[in-house]
Amino acid sequence: MTSLPTQFIAGETNITPAENQKGIDNHRIAAKHHEDAAKHHLDAAEHHKAGNHEKASESTIKAIGHHYLAGEAQREDAKQHSLYY
Repeated sequence: MTSLPTQFIAGETNITPAENQKGIDNHRIAAKHHEDAAKHHLDAAEHHKAGNHEKASESTIKAIGHHYLAGEAQREDAKQHSLYY
């Protein structure tokens, strides 16, 4: 037995096309920021390897910023989902 709403299981939600697009956009925004954060983390690793710890720190700060922005998009999406159910 599941505790999910029947409309969720059956796929019968009352989501407008605009709301659906907002959800798509939030997921894409979050994914882009996760990708950017990963790139900056990889850059930081390379800078550390080269002994350039100042540049590594800069890349790390950029990565943290992108993680934060990804989280914002995820929180916005979670709010939208909570309105549906």
